[in-house]
Amino acid sequence: MQATGRALLRHGPGRLTLGGVAAEAGLSPATLVQRFGSKRGLLLAFARRAAEHAREPFDRARREHPSPLAALRAALAALAASVRSPEEMANSLGLLQLDLTDSGLREHAAEHARAVREQITGLLAQAARAGELAPGVDTAALARAVQVTYNGTLILWALDPAAAPLADAVHADLDALLAPYRAR
Repeated sequence: MQATGRALLRHGPGRLTLGGVAAEAGLSPATLVQRFGSKRGLLLAFARRAAEHAREPFDRARREHPSPLAALRAALAALAASVRSPEEMANSLGLLQLDLTDSGLREHAAEHARAVREQITGLLAQAARAGELAPGVDTAALARAVQVTYNGTLILWALDPAAAPLADAVHADLDALLAPYRAR
């Protein structure tokens, strides 16, 4: 699955082949055909795995950062870390386009988005309990705004990657969004 992710970022879903993924993974294309049946079968397995593992960067960030807001910053930067160029972002958007047009892929993409939102909401709720956010903040509404900001940052960064490294852009936009909600 990691080889599939690397190949998707490098080539996009339109130019992705089982042979290319097999070469990336050090396998024969026949092995992938036997296991997944087709390129769509491989993409469905990849999307399912991505949805199942959406919480991992958040779990890791929670272990590494005692502050819930610091953990949120780290988790979102980790989610973005695989994208290293505007071309890779374009290929990622190509996969999103496929997610939106294929009902099987869309189901997994929606599950992934829900899982990410749940993790963001959980960290914001922890931040509120820890006194990092002002009293009365609607953490569910703020979680949606954080997710929208994160996704928008990815696209805007791809348009001007020289402005800042992607992790810095994610941090700056997240910090700007959260500033009015932080405890004084």
